[in-house]
Amino acid sequence: MSTLINSLRQNIAIVVGLCVCAIWGETFVSTKILLENGLMPGDIFFYRFALAYVCIWFFSYKRLWADNWQDEFLLLILGIMGGSLYFLTENMALMFSTASNVAILVGSTPLITAVLLALFYKDERMCTRQMVGSLLAFGGMALVILNGQLMLHLNPKGDILALGASLTWACYSLIIKKLSRHYNALFITRKIFIYGIITILPYLWTESPLQTDPTILSKPTVWVNLLYLGVVASMLCFFAWNWTLKQLGTVRATNIIYLQSFFTMFFSYLILDERITLMAICGTATLILGMYLAGKSAT
Repeated sequence: MSTLINSLRQNIAIVVGLCVCAIWGETFVSTKILLENGLMPGDIFFYRFALAYVCIWFFSYKRLWADNWQDEFLLLILGIMGGSLYFLTENMALMFSTASNVAILVGSTPLITAVLLALFYKDERMCTRQMVGSLLAFGGMALVILNGQLMLHLNPKGDILALGASLTWACYSLIIKKLSRHYNALFITRKIFIYGIITILPYLWTESPLQTDPTILSKPTVWVNLLYLGVVASMLCFFAWNWTLKQLGTVRATNIIYLQSFFTMFFSYLILDERITLMAICGTATLILGMYLAGKSAT
């Protein structure tokens, strides 16, 4: 009976993980809309995390601190790795490199995560079939992102920053594995939001002052997309993702991230009328095959 319940829980976690990746894939479209309406990347990050923190407080308000200062420090690191630093490295990378380069390098997160886990956790090491599946999924994701573009141009400064963003999220996954053994997903997620907000403040103070113009913030397009990013894509999705990581294990869960590029392509086509090429379709098929091989061998 326990085996059946565990299998059901894992299947639910896979569905939840897919839903999270679909929503995160769409966030690029919402972010683009907000940028076109006058908000800067720093504004979008601050408002979405602030909204997420306010909303999650109603569900997780009894416990304020971790059991000890070491765990509290790790929660601070999570807020940096999964929030402020990830945002800064990814968006600064876009200033110096192409969107395709950044998307592909940031999309290498599952591979980097697998390497780090192999170094620190013996129970999360990938077998040969998992590694082959993960590499296939990465190749498929790259084809989806390229979407007909045959050339990539190296931009060392931007590309290194993009790899830095990938590394920060991989470290986030690593620390979550440790903390989820002792704390529930709601508590961890709430702490990530508050520490993400606190650690982005120096950037907002020195580099990009927060946009507070009511004529911009009161636009229906702006506040609807901010609510979506804050409540759905941040509060609900971070909580759901942290729960998924605990249920599936870090390698299996992180491999689902490869599908985010497909969902971004799909929503860009649906909402922004961007094209889908044969290369992207072949990439999607390769991506799904790779994920199937990686997931099948992990069960």
